[in-house]
Amino acid sequence: MATVIRLRRPGKSSKKRHKYRVVVCDDSVDSKGKFIDEIGQYNPTGKEIVFKIDKTKYTSWIKKGAKPSDTVKSLVKKTKS
Repeated sequence: MATVIRLRRPGKSSKKRHKYRVVVCDDSVDSKGKFIDEIGQYNPTGKEIVFKIDKTKYTSWIKKGAKPSDTVKSLVKKTKS
């Protein structure tokens, strides 16, 4: 089993109110299923786009072999600059 870092949309899905959590989970688990660790949050709605991530946890999971999704990878890349 491989470990992935991806976005998870908690709760009921509502229109135009997207909020996501950045979580670490097994790749075989459903996107609404259990996760190992929550390392950040992403809110693309509102006046400001908010992306917060615990960089130490992120790098720790990358060193352990976790693969970030394309979306998470691009968001992290944008926040570094």
